[in-house]
Amino acid sequence: MSSNHLHFNFYIGRQKPESIINKNTKCPFCDYQNLQGIIAEKWPILLVKNKYPVLEDTFQTVLIETEDCHSDLSTYPKEHLYNVISFGIEKWLEMENSGEFKSVLFFKNHGPKSGGTIFHPHMQIIGLKNLDYRDNIKQNQFEGLLIAKKNGVEFNISTKPRVGFFEFNIILDDLKNIRQMADYIQITVQYVLNHFNKNCDSYNLFFYEFNNQIIAKIMPRFITSPIFMGFSIPQVSNRIDDIVKEIQELYLKTMD
Repeated sequence: MSSNHLHFNFYIGRQKPESIINKNTKCPFCDYQNLQGIIAEKWPILLVKNKYPVLEDTFQTVLIETEDCHSDLSTYPKEHLYNVISFGIEKWLEMENSGEFKSVLFFKNHGPKSGGTIFHPHMQIIGLKNLDYRDNIKQNQFEGLLIAKKNGVEFNISTKPRVGFFEFNIILDDLKNIRQMADYIQITVQYVLNHFNKNCDSYNLFFYEFNNQIIAKIMPRFITSPIFMGFSIPQVSNRIDDIVKEIQELYLKTMD
């Protein structure tokens, strides 16, 4: 068995409900009164054990963001947005610092092209017993054209993306400025779903603890480039300068 791969349990995976595609599927996260395996909560935000732990040698949890199945990170009121991001980062770092895992993944899937299966707004925190995700990370994957910087939090668009074509980075040096990070995350998600491309209905949000920083990366999701899939060669668009200006015009002038 390879030591640098996660092993997926197909037999558990095929039992998972798929409400992100089939809207008639009963949502497993809507029945708050009967949810099992609750680990922590900041009502209405819940951290629960994953009922379908498809990844071997891991500890899988789900952070249910809200009771409202049809809500989304892009539309949360500010106080709820701040609570979701701060609670998620707090629980992620608790697992990181527990000493039980080699590393801990923290991420969100949204939309049919994101790789997710459940429509209800949620994130995942997964402890990896034998793998360190940082082995596959490089500092230049978070460098890019500056969109904004406020309260010590940098917001940019990648010039050397991990996958391509467009990746947004929010870099936090001090946890006391977590609300600024949350604001930039919400701006990015609003832009991706409403202004970026008329065919874009999906994104991923990834968090990294790297070089003494907390970094969020948002990737709009389309069909993945065959050049990346077959040869691991990322591509960067010649349109990123225009996107910087568009986000600044749409969102940041009113924030100053």
